[in-house]
Amino acid sequence: MTDALPRTPSFRLDGKRALVTGAGRGIGLACAAALAEAGATVTLVARTSREIDAAARQIVAAGHRAETLCLDVADPDAAARLEQAGPFQVLVNNAGTNRPMPFTDVTTADFDAIFGLNVRAAFFVAQAVARGLIAAKMPGSIIHMSSQMGHVGGARRTVYCASKHALEGLTKAMAIELGPHGIRVNTIAPTFIETPLTKGYLADEAFLKDTLSRIKLGRLGAVEDLMGSVVFLASEASALVTGTSLVVDGGWTAD
Repeated sequence: MTDALPRTPSFRLDGKRALVTGAGRGIGLACAAALAEAGATVTLVARTSREIDAAARQIVAAGHRAETLCLDVADPDAAARLEQAGPFQVLVNNAGTNRPMPFTDVTTADFDAIFGLNVRAAFFVAQAVARGLIAAKMPGSIIHMSSQMGHVGGARRTVYCASKHALEGLTKAMAIELGPHGIRVNTIAPTFIETPLTKGYLADEAFLKDTLSRIKLGRLGAVEDLMGSVVFLASEASALVTGTSLVVDGGWTAD
């Protein structure tokens, strides 16, 4: 009589509710679609309803479940609304921004805009989701959308790098506090992904050439490159993974 053959934990998310911020396009939309395809009921969040309504219709038309919640995650009242709408067993904290410029040109307005969305809003959205899970005595997975720039530095990206390094530190500290509640906290740290946010500076031929020279696999990322990662971190397949970063950078940070 041999021991039973080990079975791979499920990547399915049936019966779970997931929340994705900045979900109207780009990486956020891809994450929402991936979670819905894995069986979750996904709530798409953005400041304007047009994009998330259209995205939700696409997800539903594909045979999956999606809802929308129109709010600005940077609004002080947003966290309370999210807590009331929960509990959510999965959060993808994706809303973010960047204003590339030389360090010496950064204004307080630039700094506050980037940190306000990338750190402050992410912090309180995650807090709202965690509070809802703890109150419901439910386990969960919180996924912050970080960046390879949360692990290295980059010219013209001092504030962005600072915000993503802050998000990486926040993730580790949250994992320590929330682990006893069965809530896992991780980041996904992509390289440059072709999205509406990156389109402008990737159009610069010199910048694109330099970027590709740093990505060991020799190509830019596509949103599809992140979809498996988000399902992995949201599901039981990553049940012992917390307080760390899944770096999806084509090898940028390998040297």
